[in-house]
Amino acid sequence: MLIKKSLLSFALLGASILTASAQTAKEEIYADILKSASNHMAYQAPTKELTKAPKGYQPFYISHYGRHGSRWLLSDNDYMRNINALRDAKAKGILTPLGQEALTKLERFYPCTKGRLGDLTDIGEIQHHGIGKRMTEHFPEVFAGNKAEVDARSTVVLRCILSMTAECEEITAFNPKIKMHNDVSEAFQWYLNAGWSRRLNDAGGNRWSILDEYKRKYTHPERLCKSLFTDESYWNNEDFRPKSFMRNLFYVVNNMQSHGNGEDMWNLFTTEECYDLWKIVNIEWYLGYGPAPQSKGIMPFSQANLLRNMIETTDTVMASKTYTNGAALRFGHEVCVMPLACLMELDSCGRKVNDLDHLEDSWVNYRIFPMGCNIQWIFYRPNKGNGDILVKALLNEKEATLPIPTDQYPYYKWEDLRKYYLKKLDDYER
Repeated sequence: MLIKKSLLSFALLGASILTASAQTAKEEIYADILKSASNHMAYQAPTKELTKAPKGYQPFYISHYGRHGSRWLLSDNDYMRNINALRDAKAKGILTPLGQEALTKLERFYPCTKGRLGDLTDIGEIQHHGIGKRMTEHFPEVFAGNKAEVDARSTVVLRCILSMTAECEEITAFNPKIKMHNDVSEAFQWYLNAGWSRRLNDAGGNRWSILDEYKRKYTHPERLCKSLFTDESYWNNEDFRPKSFMRNLFYVVNNMQSHGNGEDMWNLFTTEECYDLWKIVNIEWYLGYGPAPQSKGIMPFSQANLLRNMIETTDTVMASKTYTNGAALRFGHEVCVMPLACLMELDSCGRKVNDLDHLEDSWVNYRIFPMGCNIQWIFYRPNKGNGDILVKALLNEKEATLPIPTDQYPYYKWEDLRKYYLKKLDDYER
């Protein structure tokens, strides 16, 4: 009877959470156009208060994986392919006043990118200072005292290293006596930024043809091109590729929010166009990194090594007779956070959706992996005596559901969650 009651509570909880976040992706994007940027969306600090610790318990350990903060675009061509198209039209005398405005803004911003491609931006650093500071505010017991220790590791990419540094600075400011260890090495890449196996590549083999269908369906460049160019024959041809031009320009425009001195160019697009372009990227990430049945549902297992590392590191902490409190912090990329959240089945991240036209009803990328996105396991132990170790999950610092029953959400028994994940990983590997 107890098991049935717990399962019922679990089901009702899931239903209540879905009801609580009843606002659709379309409504959210229309209210805040920045969300249409998908993985370029700047991190938005949470506003909802976290649930208090269960009676008789306190937090003592955090296991974390986080993406670097907002960054510059990765390639010079990301900027120049748009500038070149507009410059060519200007030379031909077919640029509209709006086209000239767009070119002026891009040419004004472009020199700032020199030597900066892929770097953490000023906004990105601020994001991680905020995340680190809130960790100490929400869970001071984890970082307090002379014996507290933090093991922080990053991929070898500079923007990840600097993101780690920003968070660790806040933790050290909270407790200058904390034992802080930072490490960066190729030796960690196998779990901090694991490459795809042949099995995963084979599973996702047809995703590009599926994605092409939705690119054609949801990219409508006619209005945009007419607003930028006076001669339709210039852009309405296979050589110009207007659909690609529209998506490329949107890519630059939506990442301007990564900069304190970014150019505001949202006036180039209507809200409906931004929403449609977002839908394409939502589908792209779902097929490539999510639990999509179209790619056999196994893409999240790209992060099997990372999930095992989080479990095994926790096992080491739990077995230690000298460990008191602290955190294991890992820093990497959205191509890890996204599938890890799906592998962990946080909230609706693990949903399998056959009809991609309605994907957003169940699975929304910007809720998972904005710049600075992070997953945290917060562990709790009894203040006195023996008792179950409890854990709750935070996705971008918001409490998330986990794929096992509980009668005290957002808290779950760690041993139950551990068994669930290990069986899932073992079944996949077999």
